[in-house]
Amino acid sequence: MKALIFIPLFVLLSQAACTQQDKTTDLDYTTATSGQEPLPDYVRQALNSETLADTVARTEEEWLKLLTKEEYYVLREEGTERAFANEYNDNKKEGIYYCAACHNPMFTSYTKFDSGTGWPSFYAPISKERVKEVEDRTMGMVRTEVECARCGSHIGHVFPDGPEPTGLRYCLNSVALDFEPKK
Repeated sequence: MKALIFIPLFVLLSQAACTQQDKTTDLDYTTATSGQEPLPDYVRQALNSETLADTVARTEEEWLKLLTKEEYYVLREEGTERAFANEYNDNKKEGIYYCAACHNPMFTSYTKFDSGTGWPSFYAPISKERVKEVEDRTMGMVRTEVECARCGSHIGHVFPDGPEPTGLRYCLNSVALDFEPKK
């Protein structure tokens, strides 16, 4: 009798957990911290000025000429910069974070938080269309890589241990980002 009660209860709880998880993936990322407040005009202007239709495709030789050695290592060779020794981990200024390779606006200071990991972390991109998530099986583990949706450059990884409202932590390389403060 106990088993008959336990099984439906387990199924119900499992469905509730999956439903809760699905809610975070339906979040409108074009809104600010609470998921309800509209983003400021300067963020919307940046999104409107840079379209994803302007896909950036370059040869590796062209990337080598355009990027510094460290940028090339991270953006094109999928490297990682050292924790705590990067430009944007402690940045508290209000503004927009762009892909360092193609100037695609991807993250805003509204969703940035201190994760304690030593890399700049965000709980959501400006828009889901601005980033691409790809399965990464390197280093003997399965992770989710974050790439720029416009040029395919490696930006960092996303993990399911971030704060609400998404529960995600986009852990990014500063060298893969350019920051423009609010004007």
